[in-house]
Amino acid sequence: MPPVLQQGIDKRAGERVNAADFRPLGLMVGHATDAEGGTGVTVVRHEEGKWRGGVCIVGRATGTRELNALTTTSLADRVDAVMLTGGSAFGLDAAAGVMRWLEEHKRGHPMGDFVVPIVPAAVIFDLLPLGRPNARPTPDMAYAACDSAVAIGMGEGSVGAGTGATVGKVAGRDGAMKGGVGCWLEQAGDLMVGAVAVVNAFGDVRDGKGNIIAGARAPDGSFVDSARILAYAPPAPPGAQPPKGSNTTLAVVATNAALSRSAVSELAQAASAALYRRITPAGTSFDGDIVFALCRHEGTAAPLVQVEALAVRVLEVAIERAVRLA
Repeated sequence: MPPVLQQGIDKRAGERVNAADFRPLGLMVGHATDAEGGTGVTVVRHEEGKWRGGVCIVGRATGTRELNALTTTSLADRVDAVMLTGGSAFGLDAAAGVMRWLEEHKRGHPMGDFVVPIVPAAVIFDLLPLGRPNARPTPDMAYAACDSAVAIGMGEGSVGAGTGATVGKVAGRDGAMKGGVGCWLEQAGDLMVGAVAVVNAFGDVRDGKGNIIAGARAPDGSFVDSARILAYAPPAPPGAQPPKGSNTTLAVVATNAALSRSAVSELAQAASAALYRRITPAGTSFDGDIVFALCRHEGTAAPLVQVEALAVRVLEVAIERAVRLA
């Protein structure tokens, strides 16, 4: 492992104790981790009830599955789980395990005597520099993640899809730092919005004051400011750069508000502002950034603009937690 990747960042006291509690939202998060292989899978699913989904594609190097099911014209107006996984495109095969778990529990689009689970998925590229390039999440891992999902006490940091995640790669792999998974939820009256983020970004991660807290480092350990380097100076030599498409931030925002099919897609788009606020740069040609949004078919009534504003806030915190707890 490159030495800089072994360096963590300061963790705020008590942060692991103050984990997100998704129980009021009815959402559950499960992980399966291959620590030796440097990869894993994270599944976000509902506890009960019926959910619908939307998506916003932010980056330009994505790896995905079943995104068409999130369009406003899709036949099945539902989402049974969202899978976020390592393993690049190979990791998409793991969705079979989520499908199997959901089918066993009779969750999916009804088709007579059986159901077809709707499982959109997206991948990060974690084949380098941590772990083994031939280690990929499997259907059995995804099944286990789905089966072990919890609404409180879910793992954060270097677990699940965040196991092999890194951030800040403009100075080459040796200057990168560890990424991971972060979760958060906030409530305003009866309205609740939660977020899960898998941060494997090309750019740097910043706190709420705009300070870089994880990202590309110079040999002396100081931050080089990826956005500034890209704008004004040549990046690392080609051999030291990560390949295109080797970076991605994946996010899921979920709310107890009842939104229409078009509104939940708008929510995903609005929530993507959190990526640009906390990751610099975000949505590059090197990134496969995607934001999923989930809402209830029947739930709390709230203005869409309020749901969007709260979604941005919680996703910002989830992104920060992903690197603080890595």
